[in-house]
Amino acid sequence: MTRDFININDFTILVEEASTDGVTVDSCHFDEPVIAVAFYGSGNVDLKVKYGQKVKAFNYTKGLALSFYADSKVEFEHTVSPDKPLRCVLIATSIGNLDNLPNEEGEIFSSLLHELVNPSDHYVEGPQFYMTPDMDRIVDSVFNMKYHGKTKMMFFRSQMTALLSHFFGQLALLQTEKINTTERDKLYMAKELLLNNLDNPPSLTELSRQIGLNSYTLKKNFKELFGLPVFKYLQNERLKTAHDLIRNQEATVQEAAWHVGYDSLSSFSNAFEKKFGYRPSQIK
Repeated sequence: MTRDFININDFTILVEEASTDGVTVDSCHFDEPVIAVAFYGSGNVDLKVKYGQKVKAFNYTKGLALSFYADSKVEFEHTVSPDKPLRCVLIATSIGNLDNLPNEEGEIFSSLLHELVNPSDHYVEGPQFYMTPDMDRIVDSVFNMKYHGKTKMMFFRSQMTALLSHFFGQLALLQTEKINTTERDKLYMAKELLLNNLDNPPSLTELSRQIGLNSYTLKKNFKELFGLPVFKYLQNERLKTAHDLIRNQEATVQEAAWHVGYDSLSSFSNAFEKKFGYRPSQIK
């Protein structure tokens, strides 16, 4: 387990990463009441939030952006396993700091996270959604960052500002979008079906049938909600998963290609280079 705290102005940035050969449970809490947004990377760790007699479980966290209010009585419990490592970037500010934020930031928090600014319980869950590709790239960059010292601080300051901007921008869009709650749930189901079957994904017709939306609505609203067409999104997730397998030395290039459904090594390498700018054999 690595846990890195970085203070930038009135925000505390927490970067957590953990992997294990077995199953490990890691718990943490905040010393003071905070409003926070947690951005979960590719690890897909299991999360339980415990307060009093209440428990809220999140069993699919990969790509999740979760906002919340929590005080010192709330326990956050991550269950880390070999196929579910922890990768989380958390941006938090205390309730007392809200008045110190620049006017624009303070107004954004109050208007878009109003239920967290005036909490009604020890833990209050705010808006949550799965991250856009731009947000995914920022979170991935944090766990692949090689900078140190002042350069590291410059990197985090720019990336965390961009990540919060994307979060609030996407939140504002979701609050005005025309996709109803039932359809949105079905689109999240489609996303999960794709992510759980990277090596053998359903066809568009099969996916439509499984979630109960026609193909036209699925294609149109999936792109609107997640920022990419269905199978472009699938390709990105395949390549990101393969990158992680190779970087963590969990698979050879050939094995990683097979794991995410590529039969042709050359097709995999070409797609990989187009996305990341270098060949999979060049990962160090």
